[in-house]
Amino acid sequence: MKTALIQQKYYNSKSETIKQTVLKIEEASKSDVELIVLQELHQTHYFCQNENVDVFDLANSWEDDILFWADIAKKNKIVLVTSLFEKRAAGLYHNTAVVFEKDGSIAGKYRKMHIPDDPGFYEKFYFTPGDIGFEPIQTSVGKLGVLICWDQWYPEAARLMALKGAEILIYPTAIGWFESDTEDEKQRQLDAWIAVQRGHAVANGIPVLTVNRVGFEKDDSGVLSGTQFWGNSFVFGAQGEYLAHANHQNEEILYSEIDLNQSENVRRWWPFLRDRRIECYNGITKRYID
Repeated sequence: MKTALIQQKYYNSKSETIKQTVLKIEEASKSDVELIVLQELHQTHYFCQNENVDVFDLANSWEDDILFWADIAKKNKIVLVTSLFEKRAAGLYHNTAVVFEKDGSIAGKYRKMHIPDDPGFYEKFYFTPGDIGFEPIQTSVGKLGVLICWDQWYPEAARLMALKGAEILIYPTAIGWFESDTEDEKQRQLDAWIAVQRGHAVANGIPVLTVNRVGFEKDDSGVLSGTQFWGNSFVFGAQGEYLAHANHQNEEILYSEIDLNQSENVRRWWPFLRDRRIECYNGITKRYID
């Protein structure tokens, strides 16, 4: 199966950003791509750099956004993974990935479970933690374990998706450096981010697809100068092998070929699921074992 990750920057308005995204989707679909993944909150700037109640207005278009991306998936005959700002009710919002089938129907959705609250990433102000669990989404190209950004640091989330039959792990994400970080610190952060997700591929014997945004986005609150999103979108195979890797600064359509049959072979060679000592893992549900 041929896949494409759309790594792009924010174009200073929702309309222009969406226009550029659609152009990239149309380009990718001409290359026989079946699955396209968009980055976290791809319609707008990453608004969680500060706290502003007016930003909740961005979610007022939630239902229209669903209709728009459903039409894009149908026109281009692709399975499309989007990342949208969901307004569930007044005062109740989620960071939600919606997956569309090739005919434009909704295959399923995932609400981000792990919500960060750190300088420059004030997501707890905006997003209610997900409440529909770690449920893979069945599509015509396979069973997709869709998670979102901060979820990528948690092996428990990846494992539960795999145990429920996910054939691919997918992470739309928005992560970057602060200008105050040293070059050594920037490299350590990037290496850790890649390493933990590569580990998810190896530990579960399935491919991992991660797409991140690029470009500098200013922090309008004045608390921070802003965030330089570090790109580096990638695809790992079922043994943790690199299948594709983008750079840290350029927009890119990152193509890859995924062989889902490889997971069967890898799990025969390395039967980690078989050898799990599930009777010994009760402590994993505790916050900390004192």
